[in-house]
Amino acid sequence: MPKVLISDKLSPRAAAIFEEHGIDVDVKPGLSPDELKAIIADYDGLAIRSATKVTADILNAATNLKVVGRAGIGVDNVDIAAATKRGVIVMNTPNGNAVTTAEHAITLMLSLARQIPDANKSTKAGKWEKSRFMGTEITGKTLGLIGCGNIGTIVAERAQGLKMRVIGYDPYLSPENATRLGIEKLELDELLARADFITLHTPLTDATRNIISADALNKTKKGVRIVNCARGGLVDELAMAAALKSGHVAGAAFDVFEVEPATDNVLFGFDNVIATPHLGASTTEAQEKVALQVAEQMADYLMKGAVTNALNMASVSAEEAPILKPYMVLGGLLGSFLGQVEADGITAVVTEFDGKAAALNPESVVATTLAGLLGPAMESVNMVNAAAVASSNGIAVSTVRHDRQCDYETLLRVTISHKTGDRTIAGTLVGGNKPRIVEVQHIAVESDFPPYLLYLRNYDKPGFIGDLGSLCGKHGINIATFHLGRREAGGEAIALVEIDGGLPKTMLPEIRALDQVVRADALHFALDI
Repeated sequence: MPKVLISDKLSPRAAAIFEEHGIDVDVKPGLSPDELKAIIADYDGLAIRSATKVTADILNAATNLKVVGRAGIGVDNVDIAAATKRGVIVMNTPNGNAVTTAEHAITLMLSLARQIPDANKSTKAGKWEKSRFMGTEITGKTLGLIGCGNIGTIVAERAQGLKMRVIGYDPYLSPENATRLGIEKLELDELLARADFITLHTPLTDATRNIISADALNKTKKGVRIVNCARGGLVDELAMAAALKSGHVAGAAFDVFEVEPATDNVLFGFDNVIATPHLGASTTEAQEKVALQVAEQMADYLMKGAVTNALNMASVSAEEAPILKPYMVLGGLLGSFLGQVEADGITAVVTEFDGKAAALNPESVVATTLAGLLGPAMESVNMVNAAAVASSNGIAVSTVRHDRQCDYETLLRVTISHKTGDRTIAGTLVGGNKPRIVEVQHIAVESDFPPYLLYLRNYDKPGFIGDLGSLCGKHGINIATFHLGRREAGGEAIALVEIDGGLPKTMLPEIRALDQVVRADALHFALDI
């Protein structure tokens, strides 16, 4: 039975969901890093919010961990690179708090427009400074969105309902989607020049860090108001303070800061700055939603193999998982065959999908194929990190889907390029889910993937089978099955020989010394892909 640890405060329903799926769950919020490190090896899954820091040190101790689930969108507290290296899937819940965060951005924008926090404070202090708090209407004003993803599009809808014009900058927003959403898509500099209000809704990356810089602020119109409910670090806070002091920026509202908790900040001294303590997702509805969502996602992965909202692996729906699983096993075994035969100097890998396989989502199948291929030569390669390992080793990975008549109902072919040439193998599924080899080096030959298999390339000449059988008898090796294929009579041939038990180390050189043998490899397969 899989076991999950909930190490942050989540809705009690999250634990109940794990239990309903047949998963053992422990709820232990408030653990210190040392306490978490001491027990994490006992768990297959770790469910967190923002308090738990999933560092490389924690991950190195998490010898059984398969998945980290973040109830929320931000994963700044998870070392994704270290998790990928360890083969741990990292999931988040990007949609669970989208409405709540969008509403908070709209709330802050309206509060800025009418100076509500300061007016509230002044009135409660017994003052009646009606003439001091002269606001501005938002009707007819232009809202500039930096980032038009889930949250940004919700902000756009709300702003349009308030009769604002909406412009947006997002490299990933297609012109068709922009038109559908009623957003005028612009380059960043043009947005900065035209917007009366700017709201940010983008993750913090190397490309977006300080996207609102001193230079960007100089390009905005005088009197602009800026709202950040996305991530600290998107705005250069010192540059913002200078723009507020000069009067170029009329006001700013921040829910996130470069350093959090933000107990002291250069922006706190300005009356025209509204600050809230990272409340974007802080509603009862959002907290419940993300907790339940992360529990469902983690349970689906641990029990069904479904991958949803993963940040370091391709998604696989619960409906796709049982269909893809046999192909993932087949791909892993084909890769393992090639990896055991030719593990050094690989420069490229091509995975071809033929017949029914051509309709599959290929990414997870390619991932297990790469894991099988690279595993014999490299430690700790798995389907989560295989693509990254291949890339870091300069191996080009490509996928081909064929729309053509196929000799088999479904077929996978894997071809590797290495320093001395190419090597290829093809396989199919028999009976719907049983993996089977159907071709090696373009020679038709059929075999299962038994635990122990001799792969032989030989000349098609009389006496080969007898010589090999005699040698196996000499060493007490029983031949279970014998599969042969050849290009032409008397030419190059291939033998796939299933044997009972492993091959003695001293025997392989003897097989290679047989007159008809070109090469010989002893392969081992496991079906626990």
